[in-house]
Amino acid sequence: MFEIKQKDKIMPVKKKEYEIPLAPIDRILHRQGAERVSEDAVILLRNFLEKIAQEIAREAVDASKHAERKTVSEEDIKFAISRLQRIICTQLNL
Repeated sequence: MFEIKQKDKIMPVKKKEYEIPLAPIDRILHRQGAERVSEDAVILLRNFLEKIAQEIAREAVDASKHAERKTVSEEDIKFAISRLQRIICTQLNL
């Protein structure tokens, strides 16, 4: 954890727990026609989107490493998305 010194006081700085801020999620919901959106709804959608993004990133990194590359490419992301779509459809029996 980082610390900030302020007039001889050491104050802990919270680590950022999430990558996606809530405001853009709220705006998306409103742009889709929601008149009001609860904070719980925004948090739930943000958490879901972050989990999906993390899974896609993990799959893409694995694909780039398998191809013996350090750089994750657009094709790695596309591959990861299609792979996760297949997994989800299989689990849902679609």
